[in-house]
Amino acid sequence: MFRLLIPTLFVLLATIAGAEETESLIAPGAKVQKLAGDMTFTEGPAWIPSKKTLVFSDIPNSRLMQWREGDGLSVFRQSEQSNGNILDLEGRLISCQHAARNLVRTEADGTIKVLADKYDGKRFNSPNDVAVKSDGTLWFTDPPWGLTGPAELSGHWVFKLDPATGKVEPVVKELAMPNGINFSPDECRIYIADTGGHTRHPDPAFHKLPAGVHCYEVSKDGTLGKKLFMINEGSDGMTVDVKGNLYTTHGGVNVYNADGKLLEKIGVPEGPANVTFGGDDYKTLFITARTSLYSVRMKNAGAKPVGAKW
Repeated sequence: MFRLLIPTLFVLLATIAGAEETESLIAPGAKVQKLAGDMTFTEGPAWIPSKKTLVFSDIPNSRLMQWREGDGLSVFRQSEQSNGNILDLEGRLISCQHAARNLVRTEADGTIKVLADKYDGKRFNSPNDVAVKSDGTLWFTDPPWGLTGPAELSGHWVFKLDPATGKVEPVVKELAMPNGINFSPDECRIYIADTGGHTRHPDPAFHKLPAGVHCYEVSKDGTLGKKLFMINEGSDGMTVDVKGNLYTTHGGVNVYNADGKLLEKIGVPEGPANVTFGGDDYKTLFITARTSLYSVRMKNAGAKPVGAKW
């Protein structure tokens, strides 16, 4: 009986905590519910509207899983330890693969195309998470969390990839362990999570950097401007809603407004690693958390990438 009460208590306490300064963003009467379990480490949820299906990674088992209401959980396909997944503007699945150290695209016929695996002739560390911009470029983080072989790059950077030309360029080099990444709904800002300093960084100057979520200004020509602020709390994967609120994963799901003010904490029975919106109205928040998949209904819909054709 105690175990059955835990999810309800988590949501109740989270709602009370968030209601001190603002009304809860959770839909009235909604609770965090478990959709599937018995996996190893879940990550990278991506909603595919055409199939009404959520695809996500079970990293250690080298599988992409899928969940569909009424059908439950099944294997989508094998992967090379995929982590973050998103849809590009055409609705094709983009995946960051740890073991293959690359970024791949699942084509409409199911074939897998490698989009990039190197910068300046050197292999990536282990691409972690990715966001798409309205010009079709893919911005991805490359910490060494999934790296088993020797590192070839001299840092842990955030890259921009143009799939049309194959050009790869670093856009942020100042972070220790860049992780989750998301554009604001208007693309004027980009949020990049840094899980903080670690001795795996080749430069000792990065070993003691604090964890945080960094917000940078994005200019109209797609270049990064000044850093606007930092949320003094790390995160894994993240997502945004149509109001510009940022949903991070640190202990639970923490919701901040566009300027980094904490609005609400949503408790989850297992520590979440990533979040995304989906469902017919895009108001279902899907949460990958350690061995399980959870969801909760929200008041606001998730924000689709600018220019998405799905």
